[in-house]
Amino acid sequence: MPTREDLLKKLAEIKKRALEGEPKAAEKQRSEGKLTARERIERLLDPGSFVEEFMLAETQSRDFGMEEKKQPTDGVVAGYGKIAGRPVYLFAQDRSILAGTVGSAHAEKIAYVIQAARNLGLPLIGLYDSPGARIQEGLSVTTAIGKIFFENSIASGVIPQISAIMGPCIGVASYSPALTDFVIMVQGSSQMFITGPAVIKEVLGEQISMEELGGGKVHSEVSGVADLIVRNDAECLATIRRLLGFLPSSYDSAPPRADPQPPRAGNIEAIVPEDIRKAYDVIKLIKTLVDDGDFLELKAKFARNLVIGFARLDGSPVGFVANQPMFLAGSLDVDASDKGARFIRFCDAFNIPVVTLVDVPGFFPGKQQEEKGIIRHGAKLLYAYAEATTPKITIFLRKGYGGAKQAMCTREMGADQLFVWPGVELAVMGGGGAVNVLYRKEIEQSDDPERTRREKMEEYAARFSGPFEALSKQFAQGVIHPAETRQRLIQALEILKGKKEARPRKKHGVMPV
Repeated sequence: MPTREDLLKKLAEIKKRALEGEPKAAEKQRSEGKLTARERIERLLDPGSFVEEFMLAETQSRDFGMEEKKQPTDGVVAGYGKIAGRPVYLFAQDRSILAGTVGSAHAEKIAYVIQAARNLGLPLIGLYDSPGARIQEGLSVTTAIGKIFFENSIASGVIPQISAIMGPCIGVASYSPALTDFVIMVQGSSQMFITGPAVIKEVLGEQISMEELGGGKVHSEVSGVADLIVRNDAECLATIRRLLGFLPSSYDSAPPRADPQPPRAGNIEAIVPEDIRKAYDVIKLIKTLVDDGDFLELKAKFARNLVIGFARLDGSPVGFVANQPMFLAGSLDVDASDKGARFIRFCDAFNIPVVTLVDVPGFFPGKQQEEKGIIRHGAKLLYAYAEATTPKITIFLRKGYGGAKQAMCTREMGADQLFVWPGVELAVMGGGGAVNVLYRKEIEQSDDPERTRREKMEEYAARFSGPFEALSKQFAQGVIHPAETRQRLIQALEILKGKKEARPRKKHGVMPV
């Protein structure tokens, strides 16, 4: 019978194997400019705070030579630690052990980590780097992967879930990050896709690379899967720490406050032209309003006509939603509606106030948008604002036309505080289109149609421009000078701090799809 000393010696040997992994595989990882799983954890967490769990877990499969190939950890490092002093749960797939393939023990560890994070009310961070499921394990591995999907889904809205794609994330396993709140991808070294290039070539006869199929450019600009794109592993891990700084640990805790910082210097009136036909960069405006000009934009290259992201006002985290006149004149299309709705729902789930900056000419028109379902996608934005009970503050900067202004959160859609800038134009539609409808016959029968049209445009603008109709009809709580915007936002957030809003009892709403 082995003695305690014998057992401890054997345990030390197994732990050493787990910590070292496969040296050649680890060296290959570094040669590609990537960190190993353990190096990533070390860089992400506060020094000395990581506590590993289930280090000695290994595959129970004996088929296809797995008995000889099995190694401790089964290709994923899991446990808990701290980021800026806050506890988090995390896992990191380890390419140096069994190539990081997902076996049943591997998947069970990930499912455990998500469940533990949910039960304890702690943020979850997943560092993905795996070529996919370990097919040698057959049905048992797909069952275990299914547990991951279930835990991701149950944890949704309970704790923040952050996924960093730091290598391949292939096949059915790519659904796990898609079920989380934020996806970060490393440019040039991470890919996500369901069906790989080999299968596509076999079935469709198309030749395509992994990067073209599911690289960072595709998912940050076209599909919208990725929220943030970074240049390398180090930047990825720093970005996770920065993002987490805006988020609470769970749904029943407040977002973390920081020391208030003054805003970045800038002339707001110079940034936003009075002429509603002139474009400007709304991000420059946001950076003049928030603490230290620090704005973390999400999905920056996807649906660029709508800007979303996190910042702080007087030390408190807020979510910004803003029309971007630089792209499609800031109109709302299918992708922008989806982008905004999901972000609003996240902020609502985690008690983060939403500030909406409105300068919208309407929903983007055209056959293509109708065919894509702008009706149901636009309805998502309406639904998200109406559903949200977190504090909501809306500022109309220059214009708001038609149903798009409701979709950007008016008082009737649930805005707690709504302000307008002087000169704002609020109407069912823009002046040109409205005049053509209202005065078509008069213009056509005029001796000088162009002059008549111009006069009617001036009449229309005189009626609907400026803040007075909005104020007289209680559309807005007040008109504010552009230079007062930051201070009024801070005051509104202070009064709304203790907001509680009851809703009808139900299992859950049914959001437009």
